[in-house]
Amino acid sequence: MSVNRVTTRTAPEELGGVRTPLRGRDAELAFIEARLDALDRGEGGIIRVEGPAGTGRSRILAEAAAAARRRGTRVFEGAADPDERFAPLGPLLEGVLAGEEPLPGAQRLRDLTTTPGQRFWLLQELGDRLREAARRGPLFIVLDDLQWCDDLTLLTFHTLAAGLSAHPILWLVAVRAGSVPPGVRTTLDRIRQAGAHGLVLGALGDRAVARITEDVLGAPPDPDVLRLANRAEGLPQLLVELLGSLREEAVTIEDGTARLLEGPPAPRRLPSVVRRLDQLSDEARELVRTAAAVGGTVTVALLAELLGRSPAALITAVRESLDADLLAESGDRLTFRHDLIREAVEAGLPLPLRQALSRQVAGLPPGRAPADVTEARGAASGDAAEADRLRAEAAELAGTAPGTAAELSLKALGLTPVDAPGRPRVIAETIPLLWQTGRAARARDLGATALAAGGLEPEDEALIRLALARLAVQFDFSEAVRQARAGVALPGTSRTVRGRLLAMLAVGLSMSGEHAAAEQVAAEAWETAAAAGDRTAEATLTTVRSAASFHRMDLAESFRQAERSAALADALGVSTSLWVPEALWYALLSNTTGRTAEALAVAEEGIRTTREQGRTAATRMWLMTRTRILLETGRLSDARADAEAASPTTDDPGPGNLADVTLRYVMLRVALHTGDRKAAEAYAVEARRMRNDGAPVVRHFGTWMLALMADHEGRPDRAMAELDAVMTSPAADRPAYAGLIDPADAPVLVRMALRAGAHERAARAVATAEERAVLNPDLPFLAATAAHARGLLDNDLAPLVRAVRLYEDCPRPLARASALEDAGRKLAATRRPEAVPYFETALSLYARSGAERDVARVRRRLRAAGVRRRPSAAGLSEAWTELTAAELRVVRLVARGLTNQQAAERLSLSPHTVSSHLRRAFTKLDITSRTELARLVQRRDHGQ
Repeated sequence: MSVNRVTTRTAPEELGGVRTPLRGRDAELAFIEARLDALDRGEGGIIRVEGPAGTGRSRILAEAAAAARRRGTRVFEGAADPDERFAPLGPLLEGVLAGEEPLPGAQRLRDLTTTPGQRFWLLQELGDRLREAARRGPLFIVLDDLQWCDDLTLLTFHTLAAGLSAHPILWLVAVRAGSVPPGVRTTLDRIRQAGAHGLVLGALGDRAVARITEDVLGAPPDPDVLRLANRAEGLPQLLVELLGSLREEAVTIEDGTARLLEGPPAPRRLPSVVRRLDQLSDEARELVRTAAAVGGTVTVALLAELLGRSPAALITAVRESLDADLLAESGDRLTFRHDLIREAVEAGLPLPLRQALSRQVAGLPPGRAPADVTEARGAASGDAAEADRLRAEAAELAGTAPGTAAELSLKALGLTPVDAPGRPRVIAETIPLLWQTGRAARARDLGATALAAGGLEPEDEALIRLALARLAVQFDFSEAVRQARAGVALPGTSRTVRGRLLAMLAVGLSMSGEHAAAEQVAAEAWETAAAAGDRTAEATLTTVRSAASFHRMDLAESFRQAERSAALADALGVSTSLWVPEALWYALLSNTTGRTAEALAVAEEGIRTTREQGRTAATRMWLMTRTRILLETGRLSDARADAEAASPTTDDPGPGNLADVTLRYVMLRVALHTGDRKAAEAYAVEARRMRNDGAPVVRHFGTWMLALMADHEGRPDRAMAELDAVMTSPAADRPAYAGLIDPADAPVLVRMALRAGAHERAARAVATAEERAVLNPDLPFLAATAAHARGLLDNDLAPLVRAVRLYEDCPRPLARASALEDAGRKLAATRRPEAVPYFETALSLYARSGAERDVARVRRRLRAAGVRRRPSAAGLSEAWTELTAAELRVVRLVARGLTNQQAAERLSLSPHTVSSHLRRAFTKLDITSRTELARLVQRRDHGQ
């Protein structure tokens, strides 16, 4: 038995270093004990403990860890800290590497967390070490405060929990209830779908409150003390701290009963509140103290006036106070999480300051003061002045705090009567705020209901349709076109609104793949926007111009327009942007033309910025974009992780067209590279749906995905048939690369066409690739793809070798590996020894990318060239007819006690390949643990 602990903290029910008995959580502890019983039987799993601050999550985890230790189970404990969220994998890694018996290889694992591009190997090595530890006995891994975990910890947790589900490892994680970062919410959704058990901690019952009061005070409480204790509303942390602050000075024991010395005591400072205040920045601490002095609920505008700042300048401080669980949102106002918290903060303020703030608030006009300082103003429905004030605040906050802005806008909508003339404008303002903050379905329903009701003035209907078109761009390209087109058709709209509708129509057509129509609409939109002096529409239309240049293969002009569009949008601010964010196109353009490192930097900055701003929709769009970039950079595991994080939800309106052309396409390519046939078939089903979509670009992606799948299955004729629909579509609307998704697909198409005997199709693909390279001589990646395609068509070594050399300057390892493999294949026909270095370099690139299927293929080529020949069937034991030779080699090493990493080094394979072989072997042999495997090897190989 051993214990590993990284973070030491005071449990909520500790008082003066003495822990009181845990009360009122018998059912939760019984459930955990039952899961520990199952762990002893070899069954792992996940338990999620969720509850608001102060409900005793950490205490439950501590009791569970103690129960596991009493059983002799190896326990690892880690906890996240809001001040250390930028230490990658810190909470989990330190938990398993610190303590009396840490996992081996601590320094290497820590090095991998800080080395760029090593996330895949980190997950593999950490997984190997946990598997090895679990082979010697069950593991209990505790992770507290999941809401503060960094992205790498979240990714590693749910990846390892899923990958190690067959092992005796029980994960116990705790997370704060309520609003959590998007990455945390995604992780919770993933583990819930994987079968995690949930424990939700609520307030304690009256009996538990009475018993805790007796524990702390040393005697049963009288009714007055119990009434005071009930002010904690069943939150054990506040209850214990409240009672502890009174025990020495305000409570006496008489006749075996705890009584108050004199009436209700004055508010006291509480340790947990003091700690949280001390952890705040100076600005946030000042804001919280000011709110406490004001009392009751308070608006951001009032706090800004009292502090002498603008509301926008308080955004960071407000968010920090919310994250610290001191304040909470209540409609358009802020309130304290609990009255005791407010009183504890106020108790720490000097009396003169409290009095000065009260006088300052009392001197404000009645409409500005909080409800408990002046007469409750309670703006009634129809209070136009209050609604206008809320709308103005929402507009001011939209660029920096869209979540708060959305709540303010909804409040304004609630104050606006259904028949009020201004209500449609409020709806049009609210829709984009809801969409941007992850509430797209609600936004769509709000707009659809308004349109269905009818009776709208043309300008109002146009504004609502513009908002719905913006929303639909992410989910349904055809719907975006439909809404924008209907808005344009309305008579009598203002020049500005019409120009923006035309701009959105051009964007929708461009994203749909209707390039000729997009250019025609854009021409009219430019005239209208110029006449209106609308820079917002100009930024959007510049993106359309860039896409049109890309379609014509004028990439220099495309880049120039993309840079101008991004700069315009940045200068105008995200709150005014029609298509959020314009820089997405620049990242995709950079990636497609081989400037992958630049594309990745842009995408990662976009993800960071939008996450900080709380722009959920934009973050998802950036994640989807990054999946494409990670695929091309050969980071298949990371691409898969991003695709999972950004996966559409059941609440998304529409089929998710942006997801179709990013993450679904990426997941199919990853599945094909890794040999995951089940996943590939699942995404082929999606591709068949995409092939019938209303948007040409989605149909094109679907057909290319189906062609890749058919070729993977050894049916090149079927692959060519799938592409016929793309190649016979109107020339003006075909994808820029003759039906392909990426320039590096040109060699793939040529290879596919040659296998199908479609020489003319292959020749057209080569001609297009060469034309593209000639038109853009400053992009070596395009020259590399053209040379690669030409070498395949002509079966000529020289252009293949040239392609290999050109790819060296491009961060496209999979494309380079493919050219190396093709060059090696050509050499192997007549100069076998010279082919080996090409194959070995290709093998290394594929292995680093985690492309198992490609690794296996190149290994076969190496064996054919005389390197590490595969043993003949006669050399295998008849006892292992279920396994391939590669699987058997892995099985025998693992049965001897080697980790996946050690087996990989022994066999010159990647750990991922070893894991894949082992996973398949477990399935074939119908076993679930290394212990069972070792026994089976002893029995079959040695007759024991």
